[in-house]
Amino acid sequence: MVITHKHIDDILEYDGSQINASWAFKEFNIYGSSIITWIGPVNIMPDNLKDFADIGLEIKSDKMVNFICEFFDCQPSNMKIVYLRQRLLVMIFRECLFEKGIKSTRKGDDIYVDGRKLSISIATASLSSMKIHFAVNIEDKGTPCDVETIGLFDIDHEIFNSNTLNDFIFDVVNRFIDEIETIEKDISKTNLL
Repeated sequence: MVITHKHIDDILEYDGSQINASWAFKEFNIYGSSIITWIGPVNIMPDNLKDFADIGLEIKSDKMVNFICEFFDCQPSNMKIVYLRQRLLVMIFRECLFEKGIKSTRKGDDIYVDGRKLSISIATASLSSMKIHFAVNIEDKGTPCDVETIGLFDIDHEIFNSNTLNDFIFDVVNRFIDEIETIEKDISKTNLL
């Protein structure tokens, strides 16, 4: 499977509509499986909530790294596979943090540093594709008052700053793509019993 990565330099607010099927094609004319990344605010509108557990909650932040992943390799779409891929992305992100000397914990698809919430995520499927939204706070600003949050810049400004952030994003994306492609290769070279 070929996965196209596009990083958007423009500021774009994630409102939840970007999780809809074929968003990358409609907005950027990208065919097939893709990962779109950008830095911008998150303010998910109630009509765009996909997780029943989030109904009635505020999901927002002034500045987050956003990852929108869309996969077309499974037809029909498979919720279990997309949730496994979501967890893989979260674990790769944690691995990259660990390599920078940052300890974190994971509860499901959420990452915490020093007991404070660093990320949000959702996985979903449509008739044609499987999608993931994964976002990480850059700063602890504009987040809900009832949730203790932290941002990458709050953790260590020498490690995470405007000069290093894109390299970190690209490293996470490249590792994630490599894992998925490696799985595909392993499947193709396995001698079935």
